[in-house]
Amino acid sequence: QVQVVESGGGLVQTGGSLRLTCVGSGRTFSSYGLGWFRQPPGKEREFVAAISWGGGNTRIADSVKGRFTVSRDNAKSMVYLHMASLRPEDTAVYSCAAGGDFPRTPLTEESDYHIWGQGTQVTVSS
Repeated sequence: QVQVVESGGGLVQTGGSLRLTCVGSGRTFSSYGLGWFRQPPGKEREFVAAISWGGGNTRIADSVKGRFTVSRDNAKSMVYLHMASLRPEDTAVYSCAAGGDFPRTPLTEESDYHIWGQGTQVTVSS
């Protein structure tokens, strides 16, 4: 069973950058679609970014488009969320998720994923 663990969160000032990393275990990691979701304080979890199994297709939420990008390295069983021009409203717990079976298109719904990490806190100070 694949497990995923996030890292890279922390406290950053407005306008700053962070790179979140999610590492997966298990030999089937590369077959999954991968996604990033976030849950701001007191709010529902929301989609942030997703990438197809081969890495050729990505989808970015409108709220972060132009500031965030997603990439993966299947040889290292890793997926990354590159965050730039961070704003206080980006403050949230960011979670990595894995799901699907060699999906060619990015998976954007929570129900598409069955493997979730515990999350990493990102706090953007004003």
